[in-house]
Amino acid sequence: MAEISLILGGARSGKSAYALHLAGKAKKKAVFIATCQALDKEIAERIELHKKTRPKSWRTFEEPYKVSLLLNKIGNKFEVILIDCLTLLVSNLMLKGRKADVIAKEVNGIFDALGKTKAKAVIVSNEVGLGIVPDNKIGRVFRDVAGRINQLAAGRSDEVYFMISGIPWKIK
Repeated sequence: MAEISLILGGARSGKSAYALHLAGKAKKKAVFIATCQALDKEIAERIELHKKTRPKSWRTFEEPYKVSLLLNKIGNKFEVILIDCLTLLVSNLMLKGRKADVIAKEVNGIFDALGKTKAKAVIVSNEVGLGIVPDNKIGRVFRDVAGRINQLAAGRSDEVYFMISGIPWKIK
């Protein structure tokens, strides 16, 4: 059964860097599952910067929708699995018209699949509930769904860290 760590925090809080640290930059068989889609030039540039921070020996899969299916396919082929990030997965699924229950089913599927592996798993997600209330309905729905998904993920993770200005704070 996988040991699962969840890394939460705001934008530019150091989540991804700390996730890499927890995953270990050792020469283990590791996989990085990216949920981000390069929908514009700026995001494409951010993706390229992210790729440069990972060890070259790591395998990368770009999967914006069906992470649980991918995890079931790769099974026990890797010692470390890093998923970055749940918030983008939520956004991707919402933009495809998926409702909160379908999104929760996908996230539960991720944890079910991880539970069948022996890999160390590290999952990144954004904490989006600490700011102002969004001024539009889709923003409020996204914030609420992401918050519920983070609660689900935290409940199913062995340890949870909250990042503040690059400093990890272990909360579970």
